[in-house]
This record gives sequence, C-alpha cells and structure tokens, in this order.
Amino acid sequence: MNKDELRPARVFEQFARINEIPRPSKHEEQMIDYLKGFGKSHGLETIVDKTGNVLIRKPATPGMEKRPTIILQSHMDMVCEKLVDTEFDFEKDAIQTYVDGEWLKAKGTTLGADDGIGCAIELAILDSDDIEHGPLECVFTRDEETGLTGAEGMEAGFMTGDMLINLDSEDEGQIFVSCAGGRNTTATFRFEREDAPEGLFFMKASLKGLIGGHSGDDINKKRANALKTLARFLYQTQERYGLRLASYNAGKLHNAIPRDGVAIFAVPFEKKENVKADWNVFVSEVEEEYHVTEKNMQFEMCSTDAEPVLPLSTSTKLIQALQAVDNGVFAMCQDEEIAWLVETSNNVASIETTENQVKIVASQRSNVMSALDNQAATIKAVFQLAGAEVVQGDGYPAWKMRADSKLTAITVETYKKLFGKDPRVLGIHAGLECGLFSEKYPNLDMVSFGPTLRGVHSPDERLHIPTVQMVWDHLLAILKSVPEQ
Repeated sequence: MNKDELRPARVFEQFARINEIPRPSKHEEQMIDYLKGFGKSHGLETIVDKTGNVLIRKPATPGMEKRPTIILQSHMDMVCEKLVDTEFDFEKDAIQTYVDGEWLKAKGTTLGADDGIGCAIELAILDSDDIEHGPLECVFTRDEETGLTGAEGMEAGFMTGDMLINLDSEDEGQIFVSCAGGRNTTATFRFEREDAPEGLFFMKASLKGLIGGHSGDDINKKRANALKTLARFLYQTQERYGLRLASYNAGKLHNAIPRDGVAIFAVPFEKKENVKADWNVFVSEVEEEYHVTEKNMQFEMCSTDAEPVLPLSTSTKLIQALQAVDNGVFAMCQDEEIAWLVETSNNVASIETTENQVKIVASQRSNVMSALDNQAATIKAVFQLAGAEVVQGDGYPAWKMRADSKLTAITVETYKKLFGKDPRVLGIHAGLECGLFSEKYPNLDMVSFGPTLRGVHSPDERLHIPTVQMVWDHLLAILKSVPEQ
C-alpha cells in the first residue's frame, strides 16, 4: 500500500495537509489560521472564541433540517516527541509520514494522529457535498495535550448542539462514555551550587530506547519509566557509597511516560569500580524485569568532567523522594464489570535540572474524584517531606457515564448494523475534554470513539489505516440515523 491508496481518500488528504502545519500545544496559531481560511473558503460560518477554539457550522442537507444539531469535536494540537538522534523543529517542520504495511507512521517523531486524524475527519465532512446529515457544528479545541486549556476556557454557549461526538479515542470498536479526571503536581528544589569536594570521580549514567507512551492509556502495560528507573540506581549508589548529584534530566511531557534520561553524579574515587560493577548488575536486573515489554533498552555509563554539585542535603532528599514517590497503577476499579480498568494512577513524568533548581512534574489520574484528591495529596506529601516547594493545578474533572444516553444507543446500534458485531462500551483512564464539557454543558449527550492508534505520545505513534475507513463509515451512519427532534 502507498499513500495514494489510503482510504477514505478525502480524510487522508486532509490529514496530509494538517501535518504540514506546525501545531505544538500552546502554539496552534498556524492551525487556527488554516481552519479560519478553510471555513471562509467553503462559505461556512466560522467562529473563534477568546481562547482560540474554532467552530465551523454546516447547515443540514436537504430534508435533514429537523434533526438535532450534532457537534463533532477534536483537538488541533499534538504531542511533540522525537527520537534522541532526530533533528526536527516542531515549530517549523512538517511531519514526514510513510506507510508500513497497514500502519501510517512518522519518521523519527510523533505522527500527530492524536488528534490530527480527528480534525481530518471533521474537515473531510465539511468539505463534502454527498453526505446526509443534520445541522453540524465542527469544533477544534486548542491545547488539549498540556492541560485541556482550550476546553477549560470555552464559555458556555459557544457550542449549541444537542449531542457531541468526540473523535479523540484510540481503539476502533470501542465506544467511550466516561473518562478519568486528572491533576498535575510540580515539585521544585531550589539551591545554590557548590564546588565538588576533592577525591570524587564523576560519572554519567544514561538510559534510552524505552517505549514510553500515554500516561493514561499505557500506564498499566508494565513499561519502564526512565526517570524512576535511573532514580533506583541513584538511590542504591547513594545508600552504599555516598553520592553528589550534579544534574538529572529525564522525560519531557506530563502526559507521556519518560523514554530516556541522563544523570551526572560523583562518587568517592576509590568506589568508582564498585559503582561500575553495581551498574552492570543493575542493568541485568532491570532488563530481566522488563524482558517482555522493553526489548530495546539502552544503558550506558561513562566518566565525565567534574562540575559544581547540589548541596549534599538537597541531593540526598531529592533522590530519596524520587525513590519513594508512587508511580504507575495505584488502584483498579472496584465494580466487577469494569474491574479491568485502571481507577487511580500516577506518572512521574519529568525532571529538569538548571543552575539553581530541579523541577519534577508528576501527573495523577482517577475516575473517582476523592481518590484523585488522595493520590495528589500522597504525591505532594512525599515532596514536602523532602523539602521541595509543591504546586498543584486544579486539574480537570472526570466524565461520568450517562445511563439514558440516546447518542450511545444510536452509536451502538449503527455499529452492529454495519459490522455485524457489538462494540465495547467502556470508560477510559485517559482524560478527555468531555469531562470539562460536561461541567459547562450538563445536558450535552456525548460519546467518544476513533480509529486505532498505538504508541501515542511517543515517536512510535502509528495509525491503523483500515480502521479509519471503519470509523468514517460508522460516523456517517450515525449522522444519517439521528432521528428528528
């Protein structure tokens, strides 16, 4: 299969155009301009709110005017992750895609199908003149990936539809009707550097090649967290020989599992061979722990130049906190019918060292808001005990399942008719903008679905091409089947 054979063609044509537009989170200006121009060129009412969300209205096709207004919604920004050795500027360069069997991938970067493919589906519908539908509102939100600030900043009344289909899910055949809430915790250690004492040997330990992935969808898949993995070795070395930390950097995004990291530290000169031997044992043990899920882990240790270090007390407490802080799945759902679903989790997402501070970001999720509060408090307490300044955001709410949802019933029934099988109706541990919409539009009937994606929030992101046609056919069937009000 080559790019010319991708189906539905109109969707992949729009996706190709979208991937020519730089659209990092919080820097979606070029995408906003493109959407405004698209609406204007098609003669469609186009509105941009003060936050930067874009809404394009399309009238009903003849005979469908009495159908309820359907909102199609996706987010315009993308996670910007690349391989360590890839040269790429996400604020200037176009995503380079290629076909690998049944999958569409990008060369060394995230693909942007999260949620560029949702945007492309909306634009393809707006561009068409042969699809039956009632009144449509196509909504494109900004900055979903780094805080859902587009959805949060949207004022009530911007959307006027009765039902909303969110096109930001990643498993074809699964219909999502609820999602987790989330909150971020930022811990900052401040200090004045000092010259390293005499008699120390400086070393650099690094780890790369991990799978990483989405901190919600993939948190239960036994993938290694590069930040926590290297912290284990730092703690072990600190306990055995003493250690002075110079810098530690790992991870980049709050919603991605860290894939790589580098720590520079010093140990007593006479202990350097012990540390090297311990490193070899440590590497072997970690590789065995993750021999199923992490087949491409790359560990490296080497000597490096001396440099100023953190104060001993700061270094010690920082490493202790990184060892102690909870990471991964904290609890599974209690209800038997969804006992497979993660209820509460934490992702220790990034650590960044600068001249006078170390900043750590962790992301907590839960579909039970009291459990989210408790998990956030637990993470906060660990860093408070270590002497860090801790700031937590307000986060975003969970989206609760609506038992009387007419849209869910239509979505399930049209799927069964099209494909001869039942879809799975589920909750998701990731955060969706539906949670924020449910606060501003409490009567809005919502579902979420989309084509199959894998490796999201990482350079391994890929889109399963055949499922795009399935989602397209399903969506058109829903639009045609929504009954008159």
